[in-house]
Amino acid sequence: MIHAKSGDNYFLQQLVETEFTGTVHSVFRHALNIRSAANDEIFTLATKAMDNAPNSLVIDLDTLDNLHIIQNDPVRIKHHQLLIEDKLTIALETATHWQCHLPIFPSDMATLKQNIVQVKQFIDIYGKSGGMKRSDSPVSAFEAETSRLLKERTALLHEELCNRRFNNFQQYVLDLVGLGPGLTPSGDDFIVGLLTIIHLEQSPCSIYQPLCESVIKWMKPLTNEISYTTLNKAAYGQVRESIHALVSAILSGTEGEAIEALKKVLAIGSSSGTDIALGLISGFEANIKLGG
Repeated sequence: MIHAKSGDNYFLQQLVETEFTGTVHSVFRHALNIRSAANDEIFTLATKAMDNAPNSLVIDLDTLDNLHIIQNDPVRIKHHQLLIEDKLTIALETATHWQCHLPIFPSDMATLKQNIVQVKQFIDIYGKSGGMKRSDSPVSAFEAETSRLLKERTALLHEELCNRRFNNFQQYVLDLVGLGPGLTPSGDDFIVGLLTIIHLEQSPCSIYQPLCESVIKWMKPLTNEISYTTLNKAAYGQVRESIHALVSAILSGTEGEAIEALKKVLAIGSSSGTDIALGLISGFEANIKLGG
């Protein structure tokens, strides 16, 4: 039997209070996705190499290799244990509850402005190219064109934010969904970062929150189920622990703390962490301009 280490409060409630059943959606080395039979929502079992995240449960395993779990394996709850056929049994009572609570945007932006300069410089040097960060040597014409579109469309969205123009906000967001490489496309990851900043309480960009929550219903057919789940949660201010830590460090930490938190976000996926971080920066810079 494997013990759960920590889990998203909402996911744990679903497991314990609703007699959860589902099937395996997809399996990777450090993450196993489950589709709920009740509403098709996607939930994730993550190894201890991963951080806490919405709809996720971190379990005491180093890897999911060699468990022989495959797509459509049945998942159910029995006696406070999560069972995937006879291949994996997880004790839920050991899990500590986690929930994302984003920090409040500060009235004094001096620390934010100072840290943003350092974070941008670090991403310029160490961020992963191929997504939002343009590659100096694109491997194909398709990659070059995708990069051009990402730059063009994120610039339009940023300008919309900075000028408090609401008319095109939702369309500019949708133009990015599904755009770019990866299991979570670069455009999606950028939006996750941007939505995070929009959901900071008392931030100038928080005026866009109602639009974020209304646009999410149009995103589902434009991207894959795993990425949509992340977008849907971000549209309500729910993001993974490492993103929360980076936002907090940029707002109120030292330059060193901001860079250390940034390193953990940049390690997410192939270019996903870089794409998310650039979405955060776009949101922060819009807040600085709107609040200036």
